Amino acid sequence: MTSELTTSDATTPTSPPETPPSDPRRGNLTLAAVLLAVLVVPMSISGTAVALPAISSDIGGGASGQQWVVNAFNLSFACFTLVWGSLSDHFGRGRLFAAGAATFAVGSVASALAPNIVVLDVARGVAGLGGAAIFSCGAAILSSAFDGPARLRAFALFGTTAGIGVALGPTLSGLLVDTAGWRPIFAVQAAVLLVVLAATPVIGLARPAGEGAAKFDLLGTVLLVLGLLAAMVGIVQGEPWGWGSPAVVTSFVLAVALLVAFARVESRRPAPLLDLELLTHARFMALCLVPVAASFGFVTLLTYFPTFLQFVAGQSSAKAGLVIVLLTIPVVVGPLAAGRAVGAGVNPLVVIWISLGALISGDLGLLLAGPDTVVAVIAVPLLLAGCGMGLSAGLVDGQALALVPEEKAGMAAGVVNTMRLGSEAIAVAVYAALLTGLVTRRGEEALAGVDGVGNAADVVGKATSGDLEQALAAAGPDVRDQVAPLVIDAYNSAFHTTLVVLAVVVAGLSGVIAVLLRRGASAR
Repeated sequence: MTSELTTSDATTPTSPPETPPSDPRRGNLTLAAVLLAVLVVPMSISGTAVALPAISSDIGGGASGQQWVVNAFNLSFACFTLVWGSLSDHFGRGRLFAAGAATFAVGSVASALAPNIVVLDVARGVAGLGGAAIFSCGAAILSSAFDGPARLRAFALFGTTAGIGVALGPTLSGLLVDTAGWRPIFAVQAAVLLVVLAATPVIGLARPAGEGAAKFDLLGTVLLVLGLLAAMVGIVQGEPWGWGSPAVVTSFVLAVALLVAFARVESRRPAPLLDLELLTHARFMALCLVPVAASFGFVTLLTYFPTFLQFVAGQSSAKAGLVIVLLTIPVVVGPLAAGRAVGAGVNPLVVIWISLGALISGDLGLLLAGPDTVVAVIAVPLLLAGCGMGLSAGLVDGQALALVPEEKAGMAAGVVNTMRLGSEAIAVAVYAALLTGLVTRRGEEALAGVDGVGNAADVVGKATSGDLEQALAAAGPDVRDQVAPLVIDAYNSAFHTTLVVLAVVVAGLSGVIAVLLRRGASAR
């Protein structure tokens, strides 16, 4: 099947690939510029999670507004990753990488200055748009600029840098929230990207030769973006609007119709936004599902475990950020360790299976967490879940892009990152809906037997946003001490249920990956 992907485009007009840097010094500068931008994207995702309670206390927004601070970024990233990747094949990966860095910087500045939750949510969506370009174009640039062992090293550093961003996010954000507030978090991100923009000329901002720009699939782009947007809105708003509500049902129906139309259009295009043959390549799709498993097993924890530590364990933002370092350290060292193992002759699939097993073990191990959580007890589960993410990060990208012809590297990187960030958006939204529903149901049941609670629904609603103080204030001073352990227990119980669900989902995806790999081996 790999050979089919490489040779089936003989009659398809494509733009010649951009010339990789021949000067080793320029190649190193290109790598540094890409990695610095890649650092900011996961740092923004993980760091924002720690700041959610502070954001809620400052500008309000409730549970739904807080979820959109995360979801708007992920949604925008997921919808435009493939678009940016294909655009880069037509208009130049370097120039669109620079455009993405500039867009992310604008979104970060707007986030830092946001006067209310609506503006913040929109600004985060703009940042996600830029993040999509950084990841898709950055991966394609590395795939074009390096070969052989140098490429393996570049993608290992790509994954390691993303891991450093994940690790720095909670710690840096926690310290900033406790000392200067949540707004400097986004100001720091903008400042880093200004440095990246100053360095982008070394990448090369010229267009590819040929007529690629004239062939860009505008109709396919519109259908894909609107289809993904409708699907994501239905998933994100399923809990607050009601899964059976007309708006949610309409969103899903519209999503199916648009994505079916997209597939029909792409099957007839000589130069499609997405070559549908990529989706029939079993090994490529198996590799694309590995980050999907990591989204459910790792990203959900990265997003909501800091809130759990603050709400249930009573930890400060700074301390919660430090605890999360245990989850993120393996994401820093894992990609390099995986790269060295593969370079030494270890089968990449062995590394991937180890990562999937670590995700499942880590999620189940966190059932030990609770109100009296001792860091030493949850350290191993956190490290395992981090290994599940770290060992596959970077390795998956390099292995997947090696399966496609070079002129489609941008498209392939777009597919991988669409699967990665699309699944993150879905995983976080579904997880939030499940957690919110469980906390609401169990909290209201627990408060039903307490006399003197002003408005149980209001108390539980504030509890779902992760702000214990606001929940207790809504309960009233007379019953504060009685309500506190009840809502904490409801949140703790709900969180444990979601951990089991995460482990089941990762196990199911592992089964699908196994089937696809077996099918891919048979085809080869």
